[in-house]
Amino acid sequence: MQLVVARIGRAHGIKGEVTVEVRTDEPELRLGPGAVLATDPASAGPLTIETGRVHSGRLLLRFEGVHDRTGAEALRNTLLIADVDPDERPEDEDEYYDHQLMDLDVVTVDGTEVGRITEISHLPTQDLFVVERPDGSEVYVPFVSEIVTEIDLDEQRAVIDPPPGLIDDRAEIASARDAAAEDAAGGEA
Repeated sequence: MQLVVARIGRAHGIKGEVTVEVRTDEPELRLGPGAVLATDPASAGPLTIETGRVHSGRLLLRFEGVHDRTGAEALRNTLLIADVDPDERPEDEDEYYDHQLMDLDVVTVDGTEVGRITEISHLPTQDLFVVERPDGSEVYVPFVSEIVTEIDLDEQRAVIDPPPGLIDDRAEIASARDAAAEDAAGGEA
């Protein structure tokens, strides 16, 4: 299975280094020296990582055969693709690759069918499951342990314990204004 692990950004300096936008939780494994990566477009690769370092919070890579700014700029916006065993799992038992979560059935703790995961949205604060419901509508489920209580890859399902209002209309909106109106109405009776 092939997964996009990074996108090449602009050249850095004059010796062929490039910035990369990392798209993997395991850059030390996927983007280490000696790694051979396929590319999109395919005509740019394959590329072998010669060196890597972090500079000002950004990962910089240099590829074999690319030793000047012109060569580095020619790679801009190229996607780096790693071959990954589909059965491989992250080291941490509570982590998952996106491809493992796609198409999982989503059910509540009481067994009610919610839908199927069609996308994982990676936001700065947390990840979200985009779940397609049987009627074709979508619901967004935060991928946090308080809501997603179990991921069972063998059974191909994610179990959720959603708060009221996340997947249904049971939410009750309470505000100080409503309470004041009830108090005023109750005081006049």
